[in-house]
Amino acid sequence: MKDLSMHIMDIVQNSVRAKAENVKLSIVLEEKWLTIRVEDDGTGMNQETLDKVTDPFYTSRTTRKVGMGIPLIMQNAELTDGTMNLKSELGVGTTLTAKFGRTHIDRPPMGNIASTAAMMMTGNDGVNLQFEVRRGDDEFAISTNEVKEVMGDMDIRLPKVTSFLKEMIEENLKELKIEFD
Repeated sequence: MKDLSMHIMDIVQNSVRAKAENVKLSIVLEEKWLTIRVEDDGTGMNQETLDKVTDPFYTSRTTRKVGMGIPLIMQNAELTDGTMNLKSELGVGTTLTAKFGRTHIDRPPMGNIASTAAMMMTGNDGVNLQFEVRRGDDEFAISTNEVKEVMGDMDIRLPKVTSFLKEMIEENLKELKIEFD
């Protein structure tokens, strides 16, 4: 995956496949670190699955024989002197935390996080995605449920809603002077 937003998309899709109703995506910028955390209330994993999930030749999916998403984000974090931690409890949910050396030469670029967040919010019907970005005391947060409340009867899956959300997220991040790359 060429950028972190694609890793995020992959991890959130894992949450959706695990029947999560709520997914929280947090991105925290610190002086030395960029931390991405995805928490869900999906089906979770038993210890046997949790022990295997970082192996690229293991997948719980029957449509393919490899599962590269988690091993790749772990590798990219470790290449930047960072870490990846995965916690899961069967029937409760899963939390993935990946910490990247923020200015490390091997850190992949963030990519278009505004577009990725907007697509995840409008493209996963029945899932409330909570998206937040923090740097120090500055924070921007939005959720699918908030968007639905503001939009009323309008279908949030419409392309114009996705475009609106993308622009709104970009403007808020710009206003807070939050830059990833």
